[in-house]
Amino acid sequence: MDTSISYKCPSCGGTITWNSKKQKMVCEYCDTEFTEEQIEVIEEESTAENTQSQMEWGDYDTQAEGRKLEHMKIHICQSCGGEIVGDENSVATQCVYCGSPTILTENIDGVYCPDYVIPFKLDKKAAKEALKGFYKGKRLLPSLFAAQNRIEKITGVYAPFWLFDCDADARITYDATRVRFYSDSQYNYTETRHYAIVREGKIGFERIPADGSSKLDDAYMDSLEPFHYGDLTEFSPNYLSGYFADKYDVSSKENEPRVNQRVKNSTEEAFRRSVKGYEMVTPRNSNVNIKNGRVSYVMMPVWMLSTKYKDKVYTFAMNGQTGKMVGELPVDTGKAWKYMFGISAIAFAIGQLAVWLI
Repeated sequence: MDTSISYKCPSCGGTITWNSKKQKMVCEYCDTEFTEEQIEVIEEESTAENTQSQMEWGDYDTQAEGRKLEHMKIHICQSCGGEIVGDENSVATQCVYCGSPTILTENIDGVYCPDYVIPFKLDKKAAKEALKGFYKGKRLLPSLFAAQNRIEKITGVYAPFWLFDCDADARITYDATRVRFYSDSQYNYTETRHYAIVREGKIGFERIPADGSSKLDDAYMDSLEPFHYGDLTEFSPNYLSGYFADKYDVSSKENEPRVNQRVKNSTEEAFRRSVKGYEMVTPRNSNVNIKNGRVSYVMMPVWMLSTKYKDKVYTFAMNGQTGKMVGELPVDTGKAWKYMFGISAIAFAIGQLAVWLI
């Protein structure tokens, strides 16, 4: 049984998606707004209408068992009947035939169902304008790279994240020195005093993020922080409509080393700031223990664009809630040489003018 969902407006038959500006489910064509309860009714009616007779045409599946594509699944578009092929981690996608947004519910069932979601606050128009602003003023950027058709491909993705809460008990010791200079009638003196300093205490951490997808660059996702957790909302598949999404394939357990190191570093930095009034402070020993650990599974809004230029893939990511953007840009070597030649020519002309004036 296929488990994809595409919400259709009962008034005009248009597609119902999450509207980031109105923060509601809205029909793309007639602008009708829907409550959570209305969406549930539409979903129930759609399920009833799409109940099909069971017909079998032999044992082809058994014969073809050895030819299955590993980690891939096929879903049926509820709008046009086209087949949607996605991997085992796809949660929300679009039909390649009619463009209808589709939620693959079997991939968010049970253990994979998120606890919370932060809905998109910025729409595709805002994402494209931000990307244009990111390009602006980059004189060495290849002209083709910044073409409008590339910008149009920017995509809204709900990225899987883990949020870690914990308490950290720590005891850190430092070697510190104070230096005093003084003089008498005959000599200059330097007095150095050595101290052993101990800092001990507890720090609470809430909502330390770590992305749960092997497809996402950890450095990019870390750079998109912070997310504002006041917008955390109890998860509903409705928020995924109109966007792409993947479920996690990197478990919270696999992310623990990253989070542990982050807790350790933050604790040591906080304790170090409390040691003041010394010329030199050197950590001698650090003991940080994590207790009361709790983990939540969350979908975060990210606008993404990956594009290839001269056999290298360049990725841009924008926080779909705050607008913060990160990315790497290529350099047009032809423009770079012209730019350097232009600077050299100007410098040479100024030098010649200076000689002539002398």
